[in-house]
Amino acid sequence: MPSSLPEKRPTAQTLKILLRHYLQWSTKCNFGVFPATDQLSFLQLYRAFGFGLKEKTARRRFSASMRLLVLLLSVCPLLAAFAKPNVLLITADDLRDFGGAFTKDFVKTPHLNRLRARGTTFERAYVQYPVCNPSRSSMMAGLRAEQTGIVGNDIPLRKTMPEIVTLPQLCKDAGWQSHAFGKLYHLGGGKNAEAKQRWMDAGRSWHTAQAFEATKAGRKMLEGRDVTGGALKWCQWGAADGTDDDQPDGQIAAATVAMIEKLGDTPWFIGCGFMKPHDPFIAPKKYFDLYPPGSLKPWSDPADMTAARKESVGFGDYGEAFAKFTTQEWQELFRAYCAGTSFMDAQLGRVLDALDKHQLWENTIVVFVGDHGYHTGERQWWNKNTLFERSCRAPLIIAAPGMKGGQTTRSLAEFVDVYPTVADFCGLKMPHTAAGASLRPVLADPTASIKDAAFTLVTRGEKLHGQSIRTARWRFTRWSDGQTELYDHETDPEELHDVSAQNADVTAELTSRILKLPPVSSR
Repeated sequence: MPSSLPEKRPTAQTLKILLRHYLQWSTKCNFGVFPATDQLSFLQLYRAFGFGLKEKTARRRFSASMRLLVLLLSVCPLLAAFAKPNVLLITADDLRDFGGAFTKDFVKTPHLNRLRARGTTFERAYVQYPVCNPSRSSMMAGLRAEQTGIVGNDIPLRKTMPEIVTLPQLCKDAGWQSHAFGKLYHLGGGKNAEAKQRWMDAGRSWHTAQAFEATKAGRKMLEGRDVTGGALKWCQWGAADGTDDDQPDGQIAAATVAMIEKLGDTPWFIGCGFMKPHDPFIAPKKYFDLYPPGSLKPWSDPADMTAARKESVGFGDYGEAFAKFTTQEWQELFRAYCAGTSFMDAQLGRVLDALDKHQLWENTIVVFVGDHGYHTGERQWWNKNTLFERSCRAPLIIAAPGMKGGQTTRSLAEFVDVYPTVADFCGLKMPHTAAGASLRPVLADPTASIKDAAFTLVTRGEKLHGQSIRTARWRFTRWSDGQTELYDHETDPEELHDVSAQNADVTAELTSRILKLPPVSSR
């Protein structure tokens, strides 16, 4: 380590970053001398602050000056703001984890790749209920679906847990400006504006919350059709006229960028909830042009695949409609899904550009999630709401100040870990006992692990539910009527062959773990 470094004038942004890290460290060392190693080495801070002094002298003077700044926090709100990192929570709707980089080479997502270069990609992150409202409610509360009682899209979180302190509310109540654009919670309420605001939890989670709709130009399609012949009205696709901002996701990106610029140095928590690639599978035509007709091959189930029970996948009107799809119809839907993914990715790029422009990366925690996985033909299913890997595993990327970028981890993570992770980086105490844990150790070391299993729930009416446990090797699913499924990911990553009969000991062990979960209830 060199004894001195070139002089460099510290900027306000540098001071803000250093103060925040010092506050985190000071709780460990009782406001003593800076520890030389932690999330950032002292040398990195020394270079960033750059007084051109000998290391020992710089260390002593820096610790003394920072202790003075900490003292001033009690009387100076402006300095207190320095210690608060921004939080940007970005959600994508129905975005599956294609594997590895979330999107295989054929899906064009350059801006997701940009974000991955800035943060840590979790290749094995699992939701607690693979449907929009239950998953989002679980993540925002930091509790399992068994605990929230939300198992469908018809009940808002506040109806079952009126006093719960949600993740954005935690920051809002601690002094962050909190604003939501698009779909962060499930967008219920129909056309009633007041009901929509309640579903979005405006006033509790957010200072403001705004939903968006396509313009007249955005709704007019150059081509499009319902591939189920009207049986499933949502199952339609189309290449739309107009610009990106004629569609909700374009408007959501624009509003998010505008708020980032408006808030300036004020600490903020912004929720940016993109609505694609969720159905209807409509996106501007230029994104369809990225995928020429016939260029994409949908999944084809192998003939020797173990058949799943009807309640597991293929249930109801959906299963009947999907079973009638032709190869061409699978191709049409898959092309539209990929186009919607690329459209969402382009809007993500606009938000990332704002972080670049205003040099916010070193003081902003960015969390990108998909609200659950999605089948695009596997087991003849085109939806979520199953306990297979394709439905339970979802995208998760976290970029945090002081943490190395471009990392990929195969350590298990759950979406209930998002709340305690953000609280950890913000220096906030959890207001209730979370079901998850902070992922900070994994961000610091992608080979580290904070858990050995992830859990997911689905219900099939009031009389039947299934709970699934995913370990490093196994996926085991137990239904409330006693039926079980077991898949070995070492030899069968697509979960094609149920091996529960050949592994009674594994089945017994994992059953005992599921039975320790909170009881299932639909409040």
